[in-house]
Amino acid sequence: MSRIIKRTKILATIGPATDSAEMIEKVIMAGVNGCRLNCSHGSNEERDRQIKWIRDAAAKKGRSVAILQDLQGPKIRLGMLKDNHLDLKVDDEVILESKDFEHDGGLTVPVQYNLAEKCKVGEPISMFDGKVKSEVVEIVSDTAIKVKVLNDGFIMSKKGLNLPDTDFGGDILTEKDLSDIEYGAGCDYDYVALSFIQTADDILKLKQLLLSYGTTAKVIAKIETKKAISSEENLEAIVEASDGIMVARGDMAVEAGAEVVPMVQRKLIALCRKHAKLCIVATQMMASMVDNPEPTRAEVSDVATAVVQGADVVMLSDETANGSYPLETVQEMKKVILFTQNHSKLAPIKRDFEDGEIYPAISDAVARLAEDIDADVIICQTASGVTSMTMAGERPNVPIVSVTSNKRVANQLALIYANSAFVRPYSEDFGYDLAVELKGSGYLQTRDGVKDLTAVIVSGDRDKVGTDTIKIRKI
Repeated sequence: MSRIIKRTKILATIGPATDSAEMIEKVIMAGVNGCRLNCSHGSNEERDRQIKWIRDAAAKKGRSVAILQDLQGPKIRLGMLKDNHLDLKVDDEVILESKDFEHDGGLTVPVQYNLAEKCKVGEPISMFDGKVKSEVVEIVSDTAIKVKVLNDGFIMSKKGLNLPDTDFGGDILTEKDLSDIEYGAGCDYDYVALSFIQTADDILKLKQLLLSYGTTAKVIAKIETKKAISSEENLEAIVEASDGIMVARGDMAVEAGAEVVPMVQRKLIALCRKHAKLCIVATQMMASMVDNPEPTRAEVSDVATAVVQGADVVMLSDETANGSYPLETVQEMKKVILFTQNHSKLAPIKRDFEDGEIYPAISDAVARLAEDIDADVIICQTASGVTSMTMAGERPNVPIVSVTSNKRVANQLALIYANSAFVRPYSEDFGYDLAVELKGSGYLQTRDGVKDLTAVIVSGDRDKVGTDTIKIRKI
C-alpha cells in the first residue's frame, strides 16, 4: 500500500493552549506544517521561546516547518472600558476618543487609533466584530469622532472596530507593526503576514522594508477589506505583488458582507494557482472545537471544500491558540484533508504561456507527464523554491518532494501544496539521491505489487538561471 502524504497543509496558531514545548511538539507530530505567531497578543520574549520550541520539534520530526509572523496592522480596537462592559441602545451617540483617559462608564469611549484623521461623516463603523453597527455623524475634534448607534447591543474592552468604507490611504503599517517588523527581522520567521491590505502598493512597501532589514521572509497579504476585493484588477494585482495570500474570512465578512466570502475564497484560490502563489484559507474552520472534542458537520464540509478548491493551506486560529482540544482539532482536520484528497482529484488549470515563461511551461509538462506514466513522486531540485511553487500551482495528484541546500527555502516550502521539503548539500544528483534515501526509509513507497519507484525529477544547472531538465528515474 502506498504511503499517503497530505497535500493540503495545516497552519496552526500558537497561543495559551499550545504555549509549551510539549504541546507544540504534539501538534507538529500530529500534522501541523506551519505555526502562526500572532503579533496582536503576547511579547517578544514569548515569540523567541515559541520559535525555539517549533524549530526543536521540527528537527525531532525530521521535517521542515514554516513560521509565520502575523502583524496586527491597523486593527482598530477599543480601549479599556469600566467593568469591561458598556450597553448601547439604538440612537445612542457615542464619542470615540483617541486621547488617553480612563473610561467612567459613559458614552465617551477610548479607542486605540485616531479615527478623526481618517473618517468622514456618513461612513459606517462596526464594533465588537459586527455585533454593534454605527455611523459617523460628526468629527468632534482632532482626536475624536461621534457615531450614532444603529442597533441594541454591548461592547467590551479592546474589541475590534471595522471601517469598510474608510480609506486609510496606504497608512496601514502602525507603529506597533514597524516595531514588530524590526524585531522580527532578527528572528527566524519564514513569512510575514500583513493585515488589512487595500492595494498592491501596501505589499510593495512591506517588501522594501523587509529588504532594508536584510530578511528573506516572504510576504502574505491578508485579504479582508472591501477595497481589496473592490475589483478583479485590484485583487489580481495584490496576488501578483505578494508571495501568497490569506483569505481572512472573519474581518472580510464584517467589512464586505458574509455572503461575499465563499465566492472571494474560490476566486482567490484560482488566482493563486494561476500565479503560483501560496493560498491560506483562514477563520472558523473548526471553531466549535474550541469547546467541543469533535467538529460540526458544517465545519467538516468547510475544510473539505477548501481542499476540493485547491487551497495550499487551511488555518486554525482560536482552535489551537485558546481551545480546549488543540491536538484533537489538528487530528480531525488532517483526517478530513486525507479523505477528501483521496476521493476528489483536482482538475488541471488551463494556461496561456507568455514568451519566456519557462517555469510554468515545464511545470505543466511535468504534471501531465507524471499523470501519464503513473509516477509515484515528483522531485524538485530548487535553490529559490520557485520551481517547487510553480509545480505546486499545477496541483498534481502525486506528492512533490523538494530538495534544497537552503534551510529558509525548505521552511517556506513546508506550506506549499503537496510539498515535502528536505535540506541536503547541493550536488548535481541530490534529487535522485534523496529519492533513493526516502525509498529506503519507507517515506516514499511504491504501489502494491510494484517493485520500482517511478520518479520525475525536475532540475537545472546551478550556475544558470531557470529550470531546464526533466528526467524519469526508476528507483
